[in-house]
Amino acid sequence: MGAVVGTLTMQNKQRRIPRDKGEDELEMTMVSHRPEGLQQLEAQTNFSRQELQILYRGFKNECPSGVVNEDTFKHIYAQFFPHGDASTYAHYLFNAFDTTNNGSIKFEDFVMGLSTLLRGTLRDKLEWTFHLYDINRDGCINREEMTEIVRAIYDMMGKYTYPALKGDVPQQHVDAFFQKMDKNKDGVVTLEEFIVACQEDEMMMSSMQLFENVM
Repeated sequence: MGAVVGTLTMQNKQRRIPRDKGEDELEMTMVSHRPEGLQQLEAQTNFSRQELQILYRGFKNECPSGVVNEDTFKHIYAQFFPHGDASTYAHYLFNAFDTTNNGSIKFEDFVMGLSTLLRGTLRDKLEWTFHLYDINRDGCINREEMTEIVRAIYDMMGKYTYPALKGDVPQQHVDAFFQKMDKNKDGVVTLEEFIVACQEDEMMMSSMQLFENVM
C-alpha cells in the first residue's frame, strides 16, 4: 500500500503551501464527487484530520474529478514497479478498494481501506487481505484464486523476485498455503481458516506481511 500512498502524497509534499482550515472543505465542493466531510471520515477511520487533509490533497492531485478509475489506478501503481508487470495485481487491488463494484474508487473508499491496512487490528488486516484473495467474492478462497493473486505479485516484482521465479514457484507457494489453511480438506479456505492459520504460523504471517508491503 505504500506505493499508492507515496504517489498520492508526493506531489503535495513537493509544493507545500500554507492553507487555512476551510480550504480543504471548500475544495471538496468543487469536484465531480464530493467526499464525506473530514469530521465524519475522522470518526470512521484511524486517521487524524491533518492526515486526512494531506491524503485528500494528494488524491485530488492525481484524480481531480474526485474519483479514480481502474486505468488511472493501474498507471499510478505501475510507476513503482517499472521492472515488472503490475497491471494484473493492480486490477485485483482496485477491485478490493471498489467496495460498491461501480468501477471507480472514491476518496472515502480509499481512506477506509488505507485505514484498515495501516492502522487496523491484525484481524482487520487479515480480513481485508482475505477479501483481496476472494476474487469472486463468494466468501471463500479456492486454489485458482490464490494462484491468480500470487502469480500477479510475482509478475509485478519482475526480476526482483527472490529466489528467481520459475514457472512452478507460484503454484508451490499456493500448495504450501493450502496445506496449512484448508483444515477440513474441502478444497477452499474460509475466512476463519485463513485467520487462524495466519495467526498460528509465524512463517505464514511473515509471508502475508511481505505481500502487504506491495499493497
